[in-house]
Amino acid sequence: MDRELSGRAAHMAEIGRKAEVQMAEMGVDDAFVDRLVETFYGRIVEHPTLGPVFEARLSGRWPEHMAKMKRFWSSIAFKNGAYAGKPVQAHSGIDGLQQELFHQWLTLFAETLRDIAPSPEAGAWFMASAERIARSLMLSLFYNPADDDPALRPKLPAA
Repeated sequence: MDRELSGRAAHMAEIGRKAEVQMAEMGVDDAFVDRLVETFYGRIVEHPTLGPVFEARLSGRWPEHMAKMKRFWSSIAFKNGAYAGKPVQAHSGIDGLQQELFHQWLTLFAETLRDIAPSPEAGAWFMASAERIARSLMLSLFYNPADDDPALRPKLPAA
């Protein structure tokens, strides 16, 4: 059992080392992750649609949220385990949260990356990660299995 645990720890450490090398090659470091989160959420606050939803949920708790998002993106980029939250639960039951807001969030994230990413590769990597995360959250929060039921699909008229 101890050998299995030490083997797993070594494996996770190697994953982290590879991620650090990959991020460094793209110009990504902890300072960039901090800048990304600060810039992006600064824009969220100013956004006419996203801002009010975020403010209603995070009023008085912005510093904690910013620290959590920095840990989240650090964990995604560097595979360092810095974040151990439950994103689906965190987004459940938010007043005013609609699927369309995720598209606006992604658009704003893309604009932020275009403005501050240290390289095109870094921008593409973070954008692909954000798209996967948004898709996962949208499926978890809004998916209705009945939408995929062939019996509920409209029938096309015979040609």
